[in-house]
Amino acid sequence: MKIRTAATAALALTTALILAGCSDTGNAGGGMSGMDHGGSSSSAAPTADASANANDADIMFATMMIPHHQQAIEMSDVLLSKDDIDPRVVDLADGIKAAQQPEIDTLNGWLQEWGADTSGTDMDGMDHGGGMMSEEDMQALDAATGTEAAKLFLEQMIEHHNGAIEMAQEEVNNGQNPNATALAQKIVDDQTAEIAAMEDILASL
Repeated sequence: MKIRTAATAALALTTALILAGCSDTGNAGGGMSGMDHGGSSSSAAPTADASANANDADIMFATMMIPHHQQAIEMSDVLLSKDDIDPRVVDLADGIKAAQQPEIDTLNGWLQEWGADTSGTDMDGMDHGGGMMSEEDMQALDAATGTEAAKLFLEQMIEHHNGAIEMAQEEVNNGQNPNATALAQKIVDDQTAEIAAMEDILASL
């Protein structure tokens, strides 16, 4: 009788422990699942908010930098269409095109995301400002050949880059969107380095 009673008690205890274990495992699984969903939803929100967060300085930066970059690409295309150009200048023009077209695409995308109305922007105001070349400047570059074309390209692009740096620094100082201010700082850093390289090349031509 004592053995049977002890066996019965042991079986009851084992059953209770198994049931308790299953109950705890289910609760733990449910708790972890809840934590996963909570973690993923909370981490996604700041990115969306940051992307949509733009002030007037951000919009002006994107709006004005697009045509500025477009002219740099046009100047590079003119230079690259010529013969007998110093390989260092050719490489520089290729690099400008490779860097600035993706930035144009990014800036256009941001303006769409921000719902920016740029229809009233006066792009003519950039002529002779912001380092932009005039029509006469572009014609002079188009007409130049050989070493003279390389020199003129470098001189014009240094001025052009200085204008871009000034515009980008304004965004760094006054912009609100973190992605836009980061791109502006990249433009400042990249084009400052390119100016130094262009000045070195120009001095050796």
